[in-house]
Amino acid sequence: MIYGLVVCGLILLWRGTSVFFKEDSDFSFFENRIAVVPIRGVITDSRGVVDQIKKYRKDRRVKAIILRIDSPGGGTAASQEIYREVQRTVPKKKVVASMGNVAASGGYYVALAANKIVANPATLTGSIGVIMELSNIKELLNKIGISREAVKSGPFKDIGSPVRAMKPEERQLLEAVIKNVHQQFVEVVIKGRRLSREQVEKIADGRIFTGEQARDLGLVDELGSFEDAVELTKRMVGLSGEVKLIYPEKKRLSIWELIFSAWMGEIKQSLELPKSSAQLLLLPPILYKN
Repeated sequence: MIYGLVVCGLILLWRGTSVFFKEDSDFSFFENRIAVVPIRGVITDSRGVVDQIKKYRKDRRVKAIILRIDSPGGGTAASQEIYREVQRTVPKKKVVASMGNVAASGGYYVALAANKIVANPATLTGSIGVIMELSNIKELLNKIGISREAVKSGPFKDIGSPVRAMKPEERQLLEAVIKNVHQQFVEVVIKGRRLSREQVEKIADGRIFTGEQARDLGLVDELGSFEDAVELTKRMVGLSGEVKLIYPEKKRLSIWELIFSAWMGEIKQSLELPKSSAQLLLLPPILYKN
């Protein structure tokens, strides 16, 4: 009878444990996982991506991280913040950058901190450069009879104003800012790809490359698909067979929320992005919009 009770107890314990450690449970300690962090669209805010990288870095079940990049770039500071978080991660876990259709400018910048970069042969990448676009609507306001006066504390406080022409000294100041940010980008490429300054400066003029061209120039490590990047990552951390790929949880939106968010995103991009700051951005939009 005691033997029967012990057997029943073991069966109940096994069943309870199998439920407790179910496949999608946060308590499944014994599973090999590779985390995938998507970086899509124009990079305007780093917080979501940074939080995901930090979360997976601390998760002991996650053996490595893949950055799936499909981005033309974006804000300089946002790109640098993601790059810095990847830098903090690589001493503790392997990070592989997998490039999709486009991983250019800021999208390429964030990949430079990864242990390895994998691009498709036709991926558009590179675009090592900085751009700042400013609109001027002075003539339009004149036609409709609107004028604007500025009271400012210094001569450069309204630099880039859309209601007047830019002065030569203002252009000189902005060009110095762009040059400084550009040099920061060049330094990151030199460090990340172990290339000479001469090699990088020769191609750091904003031009784009296919993945194949980028591989030949030393800007990426290997050619391959996302699946190839997964296999590379597995080899780097000594895994074989099937592994579980985990992705950030997605918030489910209604059709109206999707339409509204996309619409507002386009408005924000068109009104704010070009004139707000220097951008690590690939232009024209036709190269990166679906």
